[in-house]
Formats: sequence, structure tokens, C-alpha cells
Amino acid sequence: MRRILLALIAGAAWPLAAQMDMQHPMEMGGGLLGIPETRMGSGTSWLPDASPMHAAHYMLGRWTLMVHGKGSFQYDWQGGPRGGTQLGIVNWAMAAASRPLGGGQLQLRGMVSAEPWTIGRRGYPLLAQSGEAYQGAPLHDRQHPHDLVMELAALYERPVARNLAFSVYLAPVGEPAVGPVAFPHRPSAADDPLAPISHHWQDGTHITFGVVTAGVFSRNVKLEASWFNGREPDEIRTNFDYAGRRLDSYSARLTVNPGPRWSVSAWYAYLRSPEELNPDESLHRIGASALTTQPVGTRGTWSSALIYGANDQIGRGRLASSVVVESTLDLDGTNAFFGRAEYVRKSAEELVIASAPPTTEYKVGAFALGYSRAVGTVAGLAAGVGARGSVNFVPSSLAAAYGSRTPAGVAIYLLLRPAGAREGGMKMDGLPHMHGGPVLRARMPWIGPSVDMRKAVAVAKACKRRRPAAGTV
Repeated sequence: MRRILLALIAGAAWPLAAQMDMQHPMEMGGGLLGIPETRMGSGTSWLPDASPMHAAHYMLGRWTLMVHGKGSFQYDWQGGPRGGTQLGIVNWAMAAASRPLGGGQLQLRGMVSAEPWTIGRRGYPLLAQSGEAYQGAPLHDRQHPHDLVMELAALYERPVARNLAFSVYLAPVGEPAVGPVAFPHRPSAADDPLAPISHHWQDGTHITFGVVTAGVFSRNVKLEASWFNGREPDEIRTNFDYAGRRLDSYSARLTVNPGPRWSVSAWYAYLRSPEELNPDESLHRIGASALTTQPVGTRGTWSSALIYGANDQIGRGRLASSVVVESTLDLDGTNAFFGRAEYVRKSAEELVIASAPPTTEYKVGAFALGYSRAVGTVAGLAAGVGARGSVNFVPSSLAAAYGSRTPAGVAIYLLLRPAGAREGGMKMDGLPHMHGGPVLRARMPWIGPSVDMRKAVAVAKACKRRRPAAGTV
């Protein structure tokens, strides 16, 4: 009975599978050299191949269009004198169109966010957070909004040998080769609506106005270098920040994917005048990360990240380090638990502690746990509800400013994101490459459980070989 069911499914799906495999190998695989699309992180970074993907796919002639994003309508409460409350929507949406070109593959990307309006120019409350500015003063204990235009870029990749290719990434707005995959795109942070407080020590360059990146890569290793504008976005989040700026910073990153479940990277960057309020200060940024995704049962995944990032302010002679460990355990596609633990060294200037010299450093930390549950799909969007509780750790010298050494916070939210890719009536959790990539699994709405499409196609082929010739009995 199972073989007959698989054969019927494959009979309906086989024309699509053949089209994916023969006519559009690079578009549906998402990359050259047999690299699956699920490896694509933010900018030019890599994720583990086994990473889940929540995206919708459409075929438009020779173009493959991928659309994905996320919206979190949340109530955020942060306690203590430096806390606050807010109702807001954290969100981003991305579209990428790719097609074969000149023996390689061209991809055009655009990513936008409505956060300048949905959470405002001051951002949302987040204890011990720092980075960027508002009304001529450093933002503190709040996460800044993302810019209206988060990415506007073109990526071209072309093979030069059997297991070697080069890439060129040109972005009026984009992400240089610095840091790990940015936190909004990491599977380990997929269900956590709030940003890490170590963000500006690790992946703070993920929105940069002017980036050129060149790289060479094999099936498992990528080496890339970037030349970019080192200044962070200003507080006007709806414009393009080019006035008085140029490509004046540089970086390099090495990434290794030793298997489908791991991605390890290390980076170095020189950032010229990154802070709007301190234009005469530049810094070196170094770091390393290990990302992993493991399958859990038949439908679940466990994604984790260990990230180290450090800023070396030129002229101060001190390395300010940060570490974050985060994890999301999706048990069955419906129930997910997540957590994050952080440590970071921040200065009195960054935290806006007026009673201390600006260069005074403090060791601060944060620990958060949360749960989210998928509640259904509407118009191709998966909806979920969740809650997050957090506690921060500050030294005794900051207890008066924060009301205690362990100020806490709570967030309750509704999460919306694409349910999966649509193609030929199927909803797919990503579209891995058909040769050598992870097994393609599709959820058929009329059947329910996941079906191994490779096995279904193999059964269909076998049935076709055994089918009698026309006119025979």
C-alpha cells in the first residue's frame, strides 16, 4: 500500500522533479558546485546545509524567485529604571531572483523593513543593549530599528574548475564579509524576537551602505574579502547614507562547512570611523563562530551557535570581547524552545553612565529562555505565538542605575513567516540541490506527513519500467 501511495505521489510530482533537475539545476539548487540553497545566509555568509528554510519559491521563465521574511508583533517589557514597555512589530522581508548567466549564476536581492514606523526611531526596549545613536546621543538599553532598505545587491558566481568557483557581490546596501550570519537570519535565533546585546561586537555590519566583496570557494571552503563603507547607519532610517562617505574599510573571512550539519568561520575587519558620534575613532574587529543544525525526529531540528566577537578600539589598547551561545530546539515543526546566554564588555560611554569616566569597562551579561508554538497557516504564512523571559547581569557599580544587579524582562509575541516554498501545489521546507544535497522532503496538504521525494520518484521510475507496452496483455 505504501509503495502504491508513493507511486501515485511521484506520478503527480515527477514532471516538476524533472523540470527542477534538468531545466533549472542551478536555480533550484541555489548555488554552484552542488551547494544547496539552504546554505545561503545573510550577505555572502554560509549556514549549515541542514538549516531549515521558510521561504516561498516561484518559477518565472528562466528566473527563480524566492520570497521570505518574518514579522513579530510583540509586547516588550523591560524592568528597572532603564527599562520600558512597548507594543511594536519587528520585521523584515526579502526577495531574491536568480538565473543562469554566462556560465554562472546571477542573483539579485532586495530586503526591506518597516521598523522605522513599527517600532520607531528609538527602537524597542532591551536592557544592556548599546550601539548607534538617536538625537545626537548614544542609544542605550534599546535595540535600534533596522533601515527601510536593508539590502540591495547583486551576486554573481561562476565555476572555474570542477570544484572551484569565484563570486562577486556588489551592494549599494548590503553586508560585508564580517561576522557570522546576522542574527535575524540564524536558525539558532529563529524564534527569538529580540536582538543579542553583543550584536555590535559580532554582526553589527549587516546593513552597510556600500559593499564590494570578492571570493573563491569550493564545495566546503570559502575565502572572501570585502571593501566597504565602515560607518554605521544614521538615525534617519529611510534614506541612503552616502553623504560624506566612501569605501574606506576592509575585511576578510574564512568559512568551512565540513559536513551538512556544521558551518565554522573566522574573520577580521578594519572599520574606519564606524560611530557617527565619534568620527575620529576607528577599530579592528575579530571573531569566530560555529553554527550547527541537527535533525530531531522526523520533522524537528536543533540549531545552535557559539559566537565570539571583539572590538579593538584603535588608540585605547584594550580588546573588548563578547561571547554568545544560543539555541533553538524545534521538536516537531509546531513546538519550539529557545535560549540565549551572553557575555560582553561594554564601556561607560556605550552604556551612557555619566558618573564614570567614558573608558571605564563593565562586564555585563544576559540570559533568556522562551517557547513558541505554531498555531496554523493563513494565505501561505505560518503563524505562531511565543513568550520570552530574560534576566540581565550587571556589576554592583551599575546596580543603582539598573535598580538591581539582575534586572529582568518579558516579551510576548505573535510571529508570522512563510510556511514554505510553493511549487506545483507542494509546500517545501527549502529546495535543496537534487544531486548530493539533503533529501528533498515535501509536505503534501492532502496527505499530511512528510514524504521522501527521492524515494517516491524512484518508485515511480520502477513502476514505469514494469509497465506493459501498448497493445500487450
